[in-house]
Amino acid sequence: DYKGQKLAEQIFQGIILVSAVIGFIYGYITEQFGRTVYIVMAGFALSCLLTLPPWPMYRRNPLKWLPVQESSTEEKKAADRKQKRHSKS
Repeated sequence: DYKGQKLAEQIFQGIILVSAVIGFIYGYITEQFGRTVYIVMAGFALSCLLTLPPWPMYRRNPLKWLPVQESSTEEKKAADRKQKRHSKS
């Protein structure tokens, strides 16, 4: 559902943003860029774990699809005749 997709996107962006800020500050303090990268990668892994599987919190508002309508046999025969006419040309 669309609300679940929006929630997943917000969670994903929030975790990435927070991990990037924390990683930058920690890397700046320790003067090691590698630690910044590790923290951002850990944030990415956490956000993937929370947003990629179809958790129930993302499926609270399912879409209502239209019911399947069976076409009558007469409509099928008319459609077959039209296809046969086009295939000869």
